[in-house]
Amino acid sequence: MTETPLSRSIRRLFTGGGAVGLALLALPAAGLAQDAAPSPEARPVPRVEITGSNIRRSETETASSVITMNRADIEKSGKASVAELLQTLAVDNQGSVPASFGAGFAAGASGISLRGLGAASTLVLLNGRRMAPYGLADDGQKQFSDLNIIPSDAVERIEVLKDGASAIYGSDAIAGVVNVILRKDYTGTTVRAERGITKYWDAHETTAAITSGYGNLDTDRYNFLFSVEYKKFNPIWYRDRSKRDWIGRDDLRPWGYSSEQGLGGTGAIIPGSGTAGSAINGNVRPVGSTDDYVNRGSLIPTAACSNFTNHPQGDPGGGCVIDSDNLYGQALPKQENLSFFARGTWQLTPAIQAYSELNYYTNQTSTSAAPSGVSASVGYPGGPVSNSINRLGPTHPDNPFPGTPATLRYLATDVGPVTARIEGQFVRWVGGVKGSNYGWDWDSALLFSHNHIYSTNTGFLQRDVARALLDPSPENVAAATANSPAYAALPPGTVWRIGENAGLNSPAMYAALSPAIGNPANTKMIQWDLKASREFAGLPVLTGPLGLAVGTEWRHEFTKLQPTTGTERGNVIGLGYSAYEGQRNVFALYGEALAPLPFNIEASAALRWDHFTDVGNSYTPKAGLKWTPARSFALRGTFARGFRAPSFAENGRGGLAAFATAADPVRCDLGIASACNTAAVAVITSPNPGLSPERSRSYTLGMIWDPLPRTSISVDYWKIKRTNEINQEQIDSAIAAGSVARDSTNLSGIPGDPGPITAVLTRYINSNQTKVRGIDIDARYAHNLPNNYGKATFDVKYTHFFEWLRTEPDGTSREFAGTHGNCDVTNCTGTPDNRANFRFGWERKEWQASLNANFRGKIDNTLFRGDDCAITFDNGGNTPNSSCELSSFITWDLTARWKPAPQWEVFGSIQNLFDKVAPLDPTTYGATSYNPLDFEGARGRLFTLGARYTF
Repeated sequence: MTETPLSRSIRRLFTGGGAVGLALLALPAAGLAQDAAPSPEARPVPRVEITGSNIRRSETETASSVITMNRADIEKSGKASVAELLQTLAVDNQGSVPASFGAGFAAGASGISLRGLGAASTLVLLNGRRMAPYGLADDGQKQFSDLNIIPSDAVERIEVLKDGASAIYGSDAIAGVVNVILRKDYTGTTVRAERGITKYWDAHETTAAITSGYGNLDTDRYNFLFSVEYKKFNPIWYRDRSKRDWIGRDDLRPWGYSSEQGLGGTGAIIPGSGTAGSAINGNVRPVGSTDDYVNRGSLIPTAACSNFTNHPQGDPGGGCVIDSDNLYGQALPKQENLSFFARGTWQLTPAIQAYSELNYYTNQTSTSAAPSGVSASVGYPGGPVSNSINRLGPTHPDNPFPGTPATLRYLATDVGPVTARIEGQFVRWVGGVKGSNYGWDWDSALLFSHNHIYSTNTGFLQRDVARALLDPSPENVAAATANSPAYAALPPGTVWRIGENAGLNSPAMYAALSPAIGNPANTKMIQWDLKASREFAGLPVLTGPLGLAVGTEWRHEFTKLQPTTGTERGNVIGLGYSAYEGQRNVFALYGEALAPLPFNIEASAALRWDHFTDVGNSYTPKAGLKWTPARSFALRGTFARGFRAPSFAENGRGGLAAFATAADPVRCDLGIASACNTAAVAVITSPNPGLSPERSRSYTLGMIWDPLPRTSISVDYWKIKRTNEINQEQIDSAIAAGSVARDSTNLSGIPGDPGPITAVLTRYINSNQTKVRGIDIDARYAHNLPNNYGKATFDVKYTHFFEWLRTEPDGTSREFAGTHGNCDVTNCTGTPDNRANFRFGWERKEWQASLNANFRGKIDNTLFRGDDCAITFDNGGNTPNSSCELSSFITWDLTARWKPAPQWEVFGSIQNLFDKVAPLDPTTYGATSYNPLDFEGARGRLFTLGARYTF
């Protein structure tokens, strides 16, 4: 086979870093040979393996749509990491895990969610092979791969397959595949340094990297390379964003909200509801009373609110209000990590090559949140634990009702903020041999991968100790003495002085009340695989060689998350139980064929069989067609089945106690207004060993058109139907069925009031089905400017959801596209039905510049289409505006690069160029008063500057 001008342009684009995923079309090889005679420099066309296929080919466009980004594209984006770039793509949607979500279950990691189907339904590969998932499952359920482990300078390219691929890769590839391909060989040394800072002179970003390699495979018969990258991100405190309107504010009264919606700050008293927030000086009422709570400051002069805060007051119920999120919370946690990648390649014979890869990554993430209250209920495998009954004893010196116990709502600012320190280590080693023998290209490798996480928390309160220190009854003292040596060592009669008297407490008392607690998590994977491919020429009907690939794979998976100290008995106020454990073996056989047919049709088919020792067998086929009637136009389509095996958090041993938001229809119907708005509730979910895998069917149909030179347009319609979904039971359905625990001590005085919900009881079940469908548009244009002014480029990627429909077992359906649902998944970011990326580029000699835009469409502030507004203003009006919608949001980033000398490169960027503020979002719990998708609007304008030197 000889190289034609068109195939040569494809080769140069694919291996040399052209525009992102540029769609150049090629006719089948036989047709190309007829169109162009061999050039003098004709040589064999390099064949490469495209994500989504095990058959090597010279064409980059397949029947499946693939986004390709090389290292230059990553740099042009101006983003600080691979994870940050991937999460700005239009194909990413609800369920992704941003690094900014420090309060989440999977703090310290980043994950991508293609098609909004969740990070667990997007398979992430490193050089075409798996890696151990992050040790902490998102939402305590969904295991995913951490994108942060990838050193940017080691990346050769990233391929995003926007199509189901379980027939090729097995479990998890329902929504698509992200394949990060690292350098295979490199000679020379490059060092890079970069710094970033916001307009507020905070959030410092530091990056330092070195990449080096030596040895020429052709002459030395070996190559060794390594890349080391250090990154540090300083935190962004909400208190440092006080000039960005509502960003980081939990007290939204200036914008028309109130404590009725839970948006009036911390410490408010809600008249007529029997409820109150946790105040810095304490809200109290006599045990057994149905009267409203009162603030201690109105009863004890030294406890007056003005002695604690200058925050604007005016709470209708008389509470002492502060904005605890603004004082203690973060828009971005502190992060520091070091990543290392090394690869050695040895040419054993002209036909056989050995290779070895090593990835090591260590990270440390530090988060901060508001101090703990004393009344937050939790759950553990034994059931719900109500802390709403915690009280000041009748003899406690700070009780304003001497001789009568008082139910207490207190924010423990004297203990300090709740913090987490997440330390992780990731290692992945691959050793393999590949070659070409007897017409077969083959590759076999052994893989070991391990992720270890240890989390340390401070600021949480020990339930038994807190109860004994606030109400030192014989029963409470005995329980604390039996379980806490630190409490037993305190002088008899020790109490916890609160509010104005907190300075009287000893360090030993605080050490007993709020010790550091922690838990480890481990995931491991061992894998062996063998795959081979070849071509068979001369077959009847076919217009070219038949491509065939076969392979087998075995792997062992292990996961164990131990519970945080004390949560196994429900003894940590405000922190629920989460633990899971499991292991299994997986064996797979697979095959794939690629056939060039008459009339320039290319047909592909694949079939894979997987056997899981815990959930049985899965057969997943895939078929595709591509028809190229003209050199500049092609039609393509695919059909695929997919599956996702249950994670060990879902079908293993353990359980989960978490929080979500829900309204209380029972109390709402009684006329308790605060119960009509969504509020935080505990959710206790049990694993289910009888779960079956999730199943899916996906379809794509699209076209690629090059109407003009250096112009490419692709349009792809896609549809995925996922059935047998693994979910916890719907929270509102469980509430309607009465699967709840309530607090009977906090009654409003209204007849029939059962008390507020403290916990919703659910389990994981195969229940729902989801149908998502939409369209992707990808267009690119390049133009050579006159008078040697360089080249201008334009690139747009647009994804629109027609439908994101979830159907419950009873047949009821909820449409989430374009709404703030589904809030059962991480962050509650919503499901924007329009996302787009734009890039305007310019290159001239040693200069490059790029203006990039990331767009999110408007989101209805409803939990599903047709529902009432999720939250209302204090006057009952729709929020955050009269249309009950979050306005659309777009940010512009400017990047530039300059090569003053062949060995030097200077680069910089201004992100969020116009310093746009993120729209107000009162519904999400993934950030405070803004949507996590709009993080750049919370951070503010960011400046970066760096340099690279190549030896």
